[in-house]
Amino acid sequence: MGRAVMTHGWSRPWSFAAKNLLLDGLVSAIATPLARWLADPSSGIFHPLWFIVGGGITLCICGVIVRMPQQYWRYSSVLDLRTITIAALLSAASFALLLWVTGFGLPTATFPAIHALLLIVALGGVRVIVRLRATRRHQQRDKISEDVLLLGSEERLDLLIRLLRSGSSQHYTITGLVSSQRAFKGQRIHGYSILGESADIASILASLSRQGRRPTHLIIADPALEGAALMALLTAIDDDIRVVRMPALETVQPTAKTLLQPISVDDLLNRFPRTLTQHSQAEMASLIEGKNVLVTGAGGSIGGELVRQIAELSPASILLLDNNEYALWSISLDLSERYPDLRQHQILADIQKRSSLERIFDEFCPQLIFHAAALKHVPLVEESPCEGILTNSIGTRYLAECARDYGAEALVFISTDKAVYPSSVMGASKRCAEMYVQRLDRQARAGRGGLRCVSVRFGNVLGSTGSVVPLFQRQLARGGPLTVTHPDMTRYFMTIPEAVGLVLQAAQRGTTQNGSEGDESELEQRLRSGSIFVLDMGEPVRIMDLARQMIRLAGLRPERDIAIRITGVREGEKLTETLFYKGESPLKTDTEGLWIVTPEVPEDEAFMVLLDRLEQACHDGNIRQALALLEEAVPDFVSKRRLGAEEAPL
Repeated sequence: MGRAVMTHGWSRPWSFAAKNLLLDGLVSAIATPLARWLADPSSGIFHPLWFIVGGGITLCICGVIVRMPQQYWRYSSVLDLRTITIAALLSAASFALLLWVTGFGLPTATFPAIHALLLIVALGGVRVIVRLRATRRHQQRDKISEDVLLLGSEERLDLLIRLLRSGSSQHYTITGLVSSQRAFKGQRIHGYSILGESADIASILASLSRQGRRPTHLIIADPALEGAALMALLTAIDDDIRVVRMPALETVQPTAKTLLQPISVDDLLNRFPRTLTQHSQAEMASLIEGKNVLVTGAGGSIGGELVRQIAELSPASILLLDNNEYALWSISLDLSERYPDLRQHQILADIQKRSSLERIFDEFCPQLIFHAAALKHVPLVEESPCEGILTNSIGTRYLAECARDYGAEALVFISTDKAVYPSSVMGASKRCAEMYVQRLDRQARAGRGGLRCVSVRFGNVLGSTGSVVPLFQRQLARGGPLTVTHPDMTRYFMTIPEAVGLVLQAAQRGTTQNGSEGDESELEQRLRSGSIFVLDMGEPVRIMDLARQMIRLAGLRPERDIAIRITGVREGEKLTETLFYKGESPLKTDTEGLWIVTPEVPEDEAFMVLLDRLEQACHDGNIRQALALLEEAVPDFVSKRRLGAEEAPL
């Protein structure tokens, strides 16, 4: 291999520096006699001739001192002008000193000043010419020209225009600017007019279309434009206009080409990551640090993120429980790579089996349990209701009773918005589990001891197995169509890290007692009554809108390039989900993103007898009886399957 040549400082190739030095010397050789003539027109331009050689030599020497030959002329800037100015002043002073030393004398007293100014103009001028020519050649070399409309704040628009002019490999013709702030229509930035505000985007595009200047792209320069506002913007513009983003400032390099970025799904769904304060992190660490922590469903989306975030808080050990061998191996491998010093145990088990859970608690003595194991796919649970009930309801009961009997400190139960006014076996089985966990927690708090149970309810998470976003991505990769069950269906969405971070905060808040019984806040009184934490999910998203925008984010057009097919609402699905029952009276907690509600809790023993009968019916495979008992346990639930044809026991 040849010896690598560095490209900064004094190690630039000599050929590059020598060429620049020769050109600068030539410019100075012309400028010096011209400056003499301007200072004293009566003496002529080329008298004496050695002014030409002397001017070139002094400029070369002074230019080397300030490293002027190392400049890239086609990237000349204001900072380069400062270097040129210093070199010109030094050269003019040196040449004047040379005249004095040789006894020739100054042509006039103003000659050094005229000489310096002329050098600055000449040296700076040739660089400007070279940069303009390079820019023009760059634009002419581009074969594709895209008409674009830019949107953002004035500061961001200024930066984006500079980036598009200097660093992009694609030539863009800017048709106009749209301000994301209040601005005066007609103001200009770099010669381009502000056509209006983002709220006027539809009328702006209509006007440009009438003028024959319709853009093919809308480039967003405002990083704060996300969520509902971004979705509304995309809905207001035509499907054949592609929307992209300006890259993050920290990724932009002065001489690199500008790679505009597509809009992400997270941007559409407005899920801003909540940053924890140092106080919150310290409180969460006090809950986890030094404890043996069991996570059920550790191989799933929520369970896996729980494992990763818990590992950050220095537990004594972490127990990974899952009934899926590959999922358990994957999260164990990930944990080993991230936290090689953390003690972990992989437990392949099913929470439907009480004996397995008893063995685990007896052997490992977990102090904290995060219960994320569940059967969550609504249509599949409708097809196998007994399995869903045994996992979601009975399995949760087994786990909670083992945690209580073996002296665990707390159990955190992951619930779902589908447990509110449930229309599916999945939702009803989770609501049944909620009721049992609430009941257990209320009993423990009434006795001022025992197992604390914290229930956390939230909606869909982005990227989880079986969720709609990965489904749409797979369908897009196959060329469509995208399948939507109903045009009016809406869902709540949250990112997995955000949801898990709030679950951990809810766990800490739900296991901490503040104040005495006679001096409790409303929040503490609610907690003592067996309350449930509910995550702030923001506004629900229309699935049809999400499908259309995901097609557009892929650079395609809905219903032209990719079809959207309505498949019909599946068994157990609702058009809209809700996070609260009407009578729950949600109360905002002192933690951002957390609400608390207090649903009704069954106090009598009839509920426990009902759970026993439900357990037996599921073990017997008596689907009809199991559904009838689930309806009795959860009065809001009516099984459409049980209302249909008679089901014989399997």
